[in-house]
Amino acid sequence: MSKRARVDAAAARLRVITTAGDHLTGTDLLGFTLDHAVTESGGLGGMVHLRDPGGRGLLLAAVHGLLRTAARQWREIDETGPTAPARAVARGVPVWEPCRTVEDRTGVALPGGGGLLAVPLIAPEGTAGALSVLAATAEGPTPRQRAAVEALAAWLAPRGGGLAPAAPDSVSRALWHMGDAFFALDRAWRITFVNAEAERLLGASRSLLGRTLWDAFADLRVDLAEPGLQTRCRQAVDSGVPANFKMRWPTNQRWYQMRLVPVPDGLTVYAADVTESQAREAERAAAERSAAARTARITELTTALAQALTMRDVVAAIAERLLPPFGASGLVIQLIEGQAIRIAGAVGYPQAFLDRLDGSPVAAISPVAEVYHSGKPAFIGSVEEYIARYPLMSRLPAAAGKASWAFLPLIVSGRCIGCCVISFAERRHLNGEERGLLTTLSGLLGQAIERARLYDTEHNRAKELQRGLLPRALPSLRSVETAARYLPASEGIDVGGDWYDVIPLSGARVALVIGDVMGHGLPEAATMGRLRTAVHTLADLEFPPAELLTRLNDLVSDLGESFYATCLYAVYDPAPATCTFACAGHPPPAVVPPGQPVRFPDYSPDPPLGAARPPFETSEISLPEGSLLVLYTDGLVEAGTRDIDHGMSHLARALSGAVSRSGLGPGGQNESLEHLCDDVLAELLPDKQLTDDDAALLIARTHAITSEDITTWLLPEGPIAAREARDHVRDQLARWDLDALTTIAELLVSELVGNAIRHAKGPIGLRLLRSEKLICEVSDASLTTPRIRHASDTDEGGRGLQLVAALSQRWGTRYTSAGKCIWTEQQMP
Repeated sequence: MSKRARVDAAAARLRVITTAGDHLTGTDLLGFTLDHAVTESGGLGGMVHLRDPGGRGLLLAAVHGLLRTAARQWREIDETGPTAPARAVARGVPVWEPCRTVEDRTGVALPGGGGLLAVPLIAPEGTAGALSVLAATAEGPTPRQRAAVEALAAWLAPRGGGLAPAAPDSVSRALWHMGDAFFALDRAWRITFVNAEAERLLGASRSLLGRTLWDAFADLRVDLAEPGLQTRCRQAVDSGVPANFKMRWPTNQRWYQMRLVPVPDGLTVYAADVTESQAREAERAAAERSAAARTARITELTTALAQALTMRDVVAAIAERLLPPFGASGLVIQLIEGQAIRIAGAVGYPQAFLDRLDGSPVAAISPVAEVYHSGKPAFIGSVEEYIARYPLMSRLPAAAGKASWAFLPLIVSGRCIGCCVISFAERRHLNGEERGLLTTLSGLLGQAIERARLYDTEHNRAKELQRGLLPRALPSLRSVETAARYLPASEGIDVGGDWYDVIPLSGARVALVIGDVMGHGLPEAATMGRLRTAVHTLADLEFPPAELLTRLNDLVSDLGESFYATCLYAVYDPAPATCTFACAGHPPPAVVPPGQPVRFPDYSPDPPLGAARPPFETSEISLPEGSLLVLYTDGLVEAGTRDIDHGMSHLARALSGAVSRSGLGPGGQNESLEHLCDDVLAELLPDKQLTDDDAALLIARTHAITSEDITTWLLPEGPIAAREARDHVRDQLARWDLDALTTIAELLVSELVGNAIRHAKGPIGLRLLRSEKLICEVSDASLTTPRIRHASDTDEGGRGLQLVAALSQRWGTRYTSAGKCIWTEQQMP
């Protein structure tokens, strides 16, 4: 900046200062000028001395930045003495004197290592005193700073009669008629002056003058209303620094801006009535708080909408964070599907009213149709306005219980997808700011609603896929009663790789399966579907658990190196009441015998499918009548905050408590199993939400086949075996009151025994089981699998298995430790 520019800037600043102080008088004027003189000179402090009309020399009239002890030494100085202020008054020119020279001449010490610049106050009537500034450096103020001090002194001198030696009466008259309250105190805190406005605060001056301020405060109970006022007064006098604050005066409950100005003889107090401005400030502050609260709500709405996934989440976010700031009572999200209006979500409306709106045509004259076609918002402030605009819909406001509305278009990618209706229970005319804000927010709402709609569509498709991949219903069997649950992970689209299954096998046996494809999402769900289909196919081939997992491991290995899955395959045989199972990287089942604690069978875990090297280990456990067999995936017992061992212990406790509460008995057992599943999940996953894994649970209650429902015979070798088999079947079915099945059962047994005599080797066994079906089993020691042949017209044989397939509901072959077994099933009458 050039020198000329600096000079111009300094002059401009002085003009601003002097303009701001034009209305000041008396002590305020002195303090104002002195404050700015110190600031403009970069000084440490300053003083103003005025000539005493009584001829006592120069008296300290104002002080800035000096401690009380230092100021006391300058309270009264000889007008003809060697001090800088005295010499400036005597000579009528500014005087600069370093601090050391001041101390040597006067014995008065000044703080710092600078000096004192004294400028005379030359009024038209003569020199009234001096304005002195304590400089920070021994070199003194710069020419620019010195010029600023001199200019302020020249501006101060001619203003106000209070600076002239002969004007005390005029000052008193000016103070008496001053618009603000003013009173003065001497150093003993006695009231020495009270103007007209101050009498309204303190009382009549004739009863106040000479009394201490504290006595006057006590009469008015000021100390009770403002207990710190006395402390503020004392601090101002002790520090020599003016104080400013606001307080409510107890006698009239009005607000005053208090200014405490210490003077050499005591303290002066100014009290300006600021009640109206305080009220305006309160209103402005309330408006600012309201705007801040609304901004915070909108910020919360933006955050909540960004986190919302489903339409329900979006509606809840809007209702919670948008309706309260505007005082609204209702919300309806209406989406356009084809030519119909569909209600996607609502708050604050009767269900009957929403049902009436849902499906209405968009072509009808309505505010929603108007907003949809125009893409512009519509604001209706009263029922009368609504009826006037839409006379054919005059009954809707009363049915909805609303009195005013804001219809906001939902615009996404340049097209309108529907309307967001915000309604009010009372008449409400939104101002321009509110309308603009709602219009702006409607774009944000549209994006969130469209995103939620797409998510819901994808979510529903995913759930349909998951339902298609999992069993739609578990089979109803006499051997086991079952109940199952599947919970998806808390993140994603609610599909994963966990599955369970209950597969009926021959001989009233049942396969219980549970598995987990590692990972979560659509690829894992597709893999799970393939594995579940493969397990069904292998189970129909009657593979034992270890061999089934071996073949399943080959399938997973062929999927690629990144695919792994765990699986537990168990076969329950109700005849001996035993369960044989094999695991591939899966946690063991939990067993709950009646009246006994929960236990987990000991077994050596094999690696998961895709990483295992067969053979798999097979385990067998006995299951007394009414035992519970519990299969689960690791998502139920393992989480980031607990390992699988702690999770299994937690599962055991949950099962024990749930079993004792459910009272599983002979009646209503399947319903009890459903409750048991819910209780276990509530204990292990109280929020029904997982962190990063799916969970599946399958509980089976086992039932053994009694001796009355199973009969076994050993048949002789030779043609006589078929006749004996028919006799055994006829007699046993008569004892079971199943004579209606005798004829077909005799034919089936005769064909199976005949095939065993011709194509296999003994010994030959026959077993009948009465379960959901009548089961006939013929066993032999051969491993040859029978196949249906298509005999020609001239063949004498080859039609036996065709007859078996035609007469039985289901038939097949399974291998045993001693050979094979051919079985048939007949529907019970």
